[in-house]
Amino acid sequence: MKRIILTGDRPTGHLHIGHYVGSLKERVKMQNDDNYDAFYIMIADAQALTDNADNPEKVRDNVLEVMLDYLAVGLDPKKVIFFIQSGVRALPELTAYYMNFVPYSRVIRNPTVKSEVRTKNFGRSVPIGFINYPISQAADITAFKANMIPVGEDQNPMLEQTREIVRSFNRIYKTNVLVECEAVLSDNASCLRLPGTDGNEKMSKSIGNCIYLSDEASVIKKKVNSIVTFPREIDAPGVLKNNVLFIYLDAFCKEDSFEKFYPEFKDLDELKFAYRKGGIGDGRIKKFLYDVLNDELTPVRERRKSFAGRTDELMAILKEGTEKANMVADQTLAEVKNAMGINYFA
Repeated sequence: MKRIILTGDRPTGHLHIGHYVGSLKERVKMQNDDNYDAFYIMIADAQALTDNADNPEKVRDNVLEVMLDYLAVGLDPKKVIFFIQSGVRALPELTAYYMNFVPYSRVIRNPTVKSEVRTKNFGRSVPIGFINYPISQAADITAFKANMIPVGEDQNPMLEQTREIVRSFNRIYKTNVLVECEAVLSDNASCLRLPGTDGNEKMSKSIGNCIYLSDEASVIKKKVNSIVTFPREIDAPGVLKNNVLFIYLDAFCKEDSFEKFYPEFKDLDELKFAYRKGGIGDGRIKKFLYDVLNDELTPVRERRKSFAGRTDELMAILKEGTEKANMVADQTLAEVKNAMGINYFA
């Protein structure tokens, strides 16, 4: 079976370190392994409009910001097809067909949807498009017959919804046109869902509890220093459970981090042991965390600046990729309509 990768992000703001450790680093690793047949990355502007329909400028203005973040982390247009979701004409038609395979009750009990609805405080005014986005996402994935999806852990319920649609379609129409997919997750448990700087269980652009890839060093320092920790005397034992500082260190520490920034300790396990005993203040941990984060993000930030202002070049990449995406998605749509027997003019 072909190895086809698809992933993407909503253009509602700059990408943050949760995206970075949860998916972006994995994407770079996968593109450089060359062990795939096609690699698509989608800027999901149509999905972003499901909760920003009254503010399309926010979505439009962030398309290039997300593209800059992609290039900044090392994603390569020579290895990856970048495209804009709203530019692929087959996707809304596939979504319309797939909607007939999913009961309303199934969509609204999707835990990711329920969590997002709570976060965005829709109340009783949840847009149908927002509720429907697991089905739209299934169209995005199956249009390219993608079977490898680098995502954060919170997207697992979405992929299960896609697999259910694929099985239903193939069973009902006695075909194998649609392909099942699986998540590609980080092997570092701390990277699966990075908490926000406010301690919220998820870093979220809409909440504003993020450290962005584009943040300057001074901003990173300010955000790290704002992280709330457990009140204690410096000599009291430190608490590691649910400690945002150490969750971030678990995600970002490298082999040489201590040699460079905290030579009093050999590695993170040794620091954790000493912290639990007491005598190390959270201010010292925050300084170390800042040094580790800034060391990782400085080259990302500098690469981003090198691409900024090259709007024509970025748009050319997206235009070429969207044209390629249309060719593939159109073929899948034709196969879907053929299986359903509604290719009347074929």
